[in-house]
Amino acid sequence: MQDTLTETTDETTVRMGEIQNSLGFLLRVAQIQTFERFFETLGDYGLKPGEFTVLWVIGLNPGLRQGTIAATLSIKPAHMTKLIGRLAKQGLVARTTPADDRRAVRLTLTDQGRTFVAENKSAFLAQNAFERNQMSPEEMETLIGLLRKLTGREADAS
Repeated sequence: MQDTLTETTDETTVRMGEIQNSLGFLLRVAQIQTFERFFETLGDYGLKPGEFTVLWVIGLNPGLRQGTIAATLSIKPAHMTKLIGRLAKQGLVARTTPADDRRAVRLTLTDQGRTFVAENKSAFLAQNAFERNQMSPEEMETLIGLLRKLTGREADAS
């Protein structure tokens, strides 16, 4: 049987062509690398990367509707319901249903949730510091500005 491979394959250099400059490809690689670092350093906390963000946002906005938080963080409603269920089961989040809108769910951190966020804030934010150390302050500011523009979140600077 004749070998149909006509080129020698160099296993040390993989050609990527135009995809190496694809925004989607590069964002996905950056996300994977960030998540790998997250789980290496923070896996013992028992949370996924987005879950701390949800806790953080709830802590800054107690009583906000679950749907509003989901929309703000671009989390699908069904996924948000499961995520909040896990956080509530862990005793970190409390859900309340307002009498005037039985379909809405308002979220607050429990005492345990507030303590968890306060005690672990520095460890979670250290991930952000690691990412920031990969570029100069000016490069990071430019990247964040461009990503805000790309995602339509230019007004989210607060």
